[in-house]
Amino acid sequence: MSSGNAPRSKGTRQQLTKGMEHMRSVVTVPVDANTTTDSDESNAYGVPSTFAPIRKPAQRPQNELKRTDPFQFGSRYLEEGDDIFEFNAWDHVEVSAEYQDFALTQYEKQRADPVSDFDKRKYNEDPAKWWNKFYGTNNANFFKNRKWLQQEFPILGEITKEDSKPCVLLEVGAGAGNTAFPILAMNKNPGLKIHACDFSKKAVELIRSNEAYDETYIQADVWDVAATGEASLPPGVTPESVDVVLMIFIFSALSPAQWDQAVRNIRTVLKPGGEVLFRDYGRGDLAQVRFKKGRWMEDNFYVRGDGTRVYFFEKEELEAIWGGGARQATDCSAKGSASPSTELEENGAAQVHEEQGTNGVTNTDGEPNGEPNGHSEPEGAALEDLSVSGRDGHDSADASETPNFEIIDIGVDRRMLVNRQRKLKMYRCWMQAKFRKPLDGRATAI
Repeated sequence: MSSGNAPRSKGTRQQLTKGMEHMRSVVTVPVDANTTTDSDESNAYGVPSTFAPIRKPAQRPQNELKRTDPFQFGSRYLEEGDDIFEFNAWDHVEVSAEYQDFALTQYEKQRADPVSDFDKRKYNEDPAKWWNKFYGTNNANFFKNRKWLQQEFPILGEITKEDSKPCVLLEVGAGAGNTAFPILAMNKNPGLKIHACDFSKKAVELIRSNEAYDETYIQADVWDVAATGEASLPPGVTPESVDVVLMIFIFSALSPAQWDQAVRNIRTVLKPGGEVLFRDYGRGDLAQVRFKKGRWMEDNFYVRGDGTRVYFFEKEELEAIWGGGARQATDCSAKGSASPSTELEENGAAQVHEEQGTNGVTNTDGEPNGEPNGHSEPEGAALEDLSVSGRDGHDSADASETPNFEIIDIGVDRRMLVNRQRKLKMYRCWMQAKFRKPLDGRATAI
């Protein structure tokens, strides 16, 4: 190789941030010895323009086929010979054996160098403090509006129709309003009322200062979804008054000790038959795998560089948490599952950073808007002691009091995102679910 090529090679390697450099071997694809290419550009980072996928489906649907079942997710199957840069995301892609082995090694390294007991108390005692700092630094434009929500949860399209019945929607972890305001923008239902709650005072201030904020249709308040006693209900919300609860990347911001109380509070505000629309991080997601030392709090639970926390869930684990059963966790990164798939229009393939609201929660992974823009965290083994009391200022309730929901659907949205500019591939894993409060023979939600 001539010396004239050296600067280009060095420049290419520098496109990975320091926080991602340790993952170079699993986010890039080595060039096949038999692969020929038309130009250096088509093989930047050693990623050929075509390569054999992890698995090949029996049949390929049309790429632009509209889904009739949201929990079937996307139809962009990667087949041998496909141009991987044709789209910025491919659906139902299982992780490679190399990635799986790398992830398991990462988890061991993470557990071997955990957050200190002092810092663990610091981050758990006042999680709202860190979200206030986050929103004090980042404005409402930090996250893109979630335009994909209606596709994933069609009920949002139904309740905003002009002829729909009056409806109360509670968004937990509303952040800066990147979910609430898009819903308001498409709303034609004069009887729709959105309660946008977040435990970050700064986030609520951002919502209230938005020019689209109209208290006729939306009310923003500070509320901790895991609060107890008189604070367990959101301001202006009475028991069994809510039709739909929206929880998008917020449950992961709670510690395991807070889950039962949060589920209990959600069940209290919902009408019989009311639904919870849920989307969050899945076990083995790139955001978890890329966590390094000093971020592990407990299995699958991490703190980001900005002090905000994040947990990564498994399908069976969510079934137990929301269905009222015993909790068990398995490794999502090591196997496939029923999968969902949304158009990641908002942050695109370059971002590992998925949006969250704060307890209500919003999320940022200590990485600024660069590489994968977001959080990365490790994966964990079995969850053994989730009934510890006293963390986060909340006492765990007796397990016998844990309320149960009907599980309408739970899917694992497993995709490979592609960064065309940097020629990178990133394995993402998200959980999507719908839960319903049992009817119990009483008046139902819409």
